[in-house]
Amino acid sequence: MTLAFDLTGKCALVTGASSGLGLHFANLLAQHGAYVTLAARRLAAIENTSRDIAALGGKTKPLHLDVADVAAVEAILAQQPAFDIVINNAGVAATQPALDMQEMDWDATLDVNLKGAFFVARATASAMVKAGRPGAIVNIASILGLRQGGTLSAYATSKAGLIQLTKSLALEWARFNIRVNALCPGYVETDLNRDFFATEAGKAAIKRIPQRRLGRMEDLDGPLLLLASDAGAYITGATLAVDGGHLVSSL
Repeated sequence: MTLAFDLTGKCALVTGASSGLGLHFANLLAQHGAYVTLAARRLAAIENTSRDIAALGGKTKPLHLDVADVAAVEAILAQQPAFDIVINNAGVAATQPALDMQEMDWDATLDVNLKGAFFVARATASAMVKAGRPGAIVNIASILGLRQGGTLSAYATSKAGLIQLTKSLALEWARFNIRVNALCPGYVETDLNRDFFATEAGKAAIKRIPQRRLGRMEDLDGPLLLLASDAGAYITGATLAVDGGHLVSSL
């Protein structure tokens, strides 16, 4: 299985690579031999990450990219070589009650999480087709694309749309040997949510997870590598939840 997860010689793109899961995924792919392009709006952050990975023997390059800017996505990605692996990870969340949701907040969430993911996938898949090479696209969705959560209507809608988009693209692009799958993390501890999960409300949320713990970033390593590598060569259009059993928890 270690050999199946070997990404030596593969070129990968990770969006939203400046922090959180994107940063973790970029390091993971580089550790397994991929040449990783780190894409994000915060150029200084990905430049620092690129240097850190290089110091450990990995191969990366930074790419300034705002996935919500469709014209920029198409122009910038057209100048890149064809990728073998694309991790559509860039995402934002607007946590507001639906009655208070403003149009600009709704649009900002959908523009990054769904529209941006589509145009990144389309631009990179187009390059794969032109180069006549297979590829793997992994869209980072969420269990909130399959369930609901209070004050997250825009985010949940964007992730549900991303799951349906994954299936549609998998169907269209299978004939080109381009696999498209969705990875749906549950509650995974990050720097952004650590303080919340230390509160009473956060602790109560953890108790609703059947495994009674938060996910760790490394819990996503095997699933991501499976979908991105040749180990998952016959997997496309799949929705893989990694959530400690949260989706099957009792009502």
